[in-house]
Amino acid sequence: MANLGPSEKLPFGNANMTWAEFARRYRRELLDSSIGFDRGNITIKNHGQKFTLRLIQQLARRGNVTLMCHCDEDATRCHRHVLAKILAGKIG
Repeated sequence: MANLGPSEKLPFGNANMTWAEFARRYRRELLDSSIGFDRGNITIKNHGQKFTLRLIQQLARRGNVTLMCHCDEDATRCHRHVLAKILAGKIG
């Protein structure tokens, strides 16, 4: 689900941003509907992330859920790891 990926404005892999900062900003993009980052996100409009996150949580209660992206499978600094932590917690 492309709407759960980082926005185009979040410089994934940018040498000027720490992993902790990336994770914080990505989490905020997913959970804070007041920031309005969609205005600058040309390709993917991220509407309904909380609904989608809750849906995936419900599906995970019934079986395995696989998170995928373009990063190498063994990459430790990939947004899917942040996403997995979000899905394991409570979504507001």
